[in-house]
Amino acid sequence: MDLFEALYCRRCRSPIRWFEMDQSGQKSYVDLRRRDLNFDVNNWFYLKISTMKGVMRFGIMGKHSPRYVGPYQILRRIGKVAYELDLPNELASVHPIFHVSMLKKCVGDPTSIVSLEGLGVKESLSYDEIPVEILDRQVKKLRNKEIASVKVLCKNQLVEGATWKAETDIMS
Repeated sequence: MDLFEALYCRRCRSPIRWFEMDQSGQKSYVDLRRRDLNFDVNNWFYLKISTMKGVMRFGIMGKHSPRYVGPYQILRRIGKVAYELDLPNELASVHPIFHVSMLKKCVGDPTSIVSLEGLGVKESLSYDEIPVEILDRQVKKLRNKEIASVKVLCKNQLVEGATWKAETDIMS
């Protein structure tokens, strides 16, 4: 009888097998979440950027920095998991070949993106709303007073995007 078995009235579990891993169990768990990504040439994709120190910054620093930039077009496939992107001149210092995990498919048509020049966007990424038409008017009655408000359609907006504003703000 072993000393451990005499003290604890059970057999000692050998530490030899404690560190062996079940590879098939781990592989089946990983395979549930893995998917094969195959992208076509001439499709548009966003590029995932790193937030590490020493890496090229894209706009705002910190937690509000963008996660993806783009969209960029794929020029050709290199191997099973690498793609070459058509990067603009501003990113000439970046190598144009990326792993498939760094790409996110662009949903929609990137050629239909509206340019910001026609909107009059300022440096602070804001623009002035120019009222075009008054669609509706209503008066809300409170205890002692009445508040008139109008539904205003602004320039570069759809009818569904019209908002209610106080009539005194519009007239002034």
